[in-house]
Amino acid sequence: MQLTRSRRSAVDVPVRGAPGMAGLFLVALPFLVMAAVVIEDLVAGPGQGFLPVLSLGPALASVSHRAVHTALIGALALVLGVLLSINDGLTLSRRGVIIFVTVLGVTVAGVVASAARQRRERELAEVRAVAEVAQQVLLRPVPREAPPLEIAVRYISASAAARIGGDLYEVVSTPHGVRFIIGDVQGKGLPAVGTAAVVLGAFREAAYDAPGLADIAARIELSLLHQTAEEEFVTVVMAQVAAGEPVIEILNCGHPSPLLVRNGSGALVEPPERGLPLGLVELAESVRETISVPFAIGDQMLFYTDGVSEARDKTGNFYSVPESVSLLAGVDPGTGLDRLRDDVMRHVGHALEDDAATLLVKRVSYEAPAMPASRAIRAAQVSPGTAREVSGDLDGPGARSRPAHR
Repeated sequence: MQLTRSRRSAVDVPVRGAPGMAGLFLVALPFLVMAAVVIEDLVAGPGQGFLPVLSLGPALASVSHRAVHTALIGALALVLGVLLSINDGLTLSRRGVIIFVTVLGVTVAGVVASAARQRRERELAEVRAVAEVAQQVLLRPVPREAPPLEIAVRYISASAAARIGGDLYEVVSTPHGVRFIIGDVQGKGLPAVGTAAVVLGAFREAAYDAPGLADIAARIELSLLHQTAEEEFVTVVMAQVAAGEPVIEILNCGHPSPLLVRNGSGALVEPPERGLPLGLVELAESVRETISVPFAIGDQMLFYTDGVSEARDKTGNFYSVPESVSLLAGVDPGTGLDRLRDDVMRHVGHALEDDAATLLVKRVSYEAPAMPASRAIRAAQVSPGTAREVSGDLDGPGARSRPAHR
């Protein structure tokens, strides 16, 4: 089974457009202030002593203008100060000297501040560019179609400096079917990114060969044990959809429950027992078990991280994932996730405080493309795993148990 070539970026990239009214106001503000000082001095006369306020021109320019432009605005302020001093008869007076020195000093400070701001902006742009590359390497674009599924992913990072965090996802087409993972690493920043890289690397390697989802989890546990700190753990949900089988197998390792959407209705798919997160294998008292849920053509399933389910509004109320069914039903996965993202942002009313990833899969057929001979041989050599079966009743899935591969 092969992934289609049609791909789409999974990271939400802000679009840089026109500066807007606020930006235009900041650009014009130095000139407005200097114009107001000139008018006031010509109307009210030298007695009011507003000429030193001309120094606000280069001071404000350093906030929004380049260093060269700040210097030119400072030169304009000096010229205006000299002309008004001559008009007011203050050229050689103590007040005239103070005006000149004040404007000159503020201009020099403004040029230095503007140059430093430009340097920081360039450094931040470089950091963001590097983060974008790292994000694309860590979280590769997923296919829009991986028969028998249509797939969409959206990711929003809570990091202001660089859009990269501890949430993770991946979709892999294998001889066992389409396998995918979504998860959330404990913590934030670069340590979380490193752990996410370990998890994704282990998943990508094991997904092709492991007989079942529990085997993949065991391989990830081993990688975490060897490559990360002892206190780090990851909550994940892994799932598998095989061609010809109208079910989806799910293994939940301490992660928020996915949402099954069917015929305009939806319900969370709760596991019979909440599994431990990956990285805490020494605390487990039983083997991990998968569940099997009916998944017919037209059914959708939403996987997400706690950046969505724990998004709070101003009153402290959490976002209700089950109520998002109306946003997902009847549209393609990409459009559904765009609606969901916008709805979460409206609910919060500001930037998210935690990374948020969403993965939506939709069953569109029971067939799969022809498998290359080499993969067909490998698939025949690997026995399929077993799973716990769960009924498709949206009001509350019940289950009957079968042992899962360890």
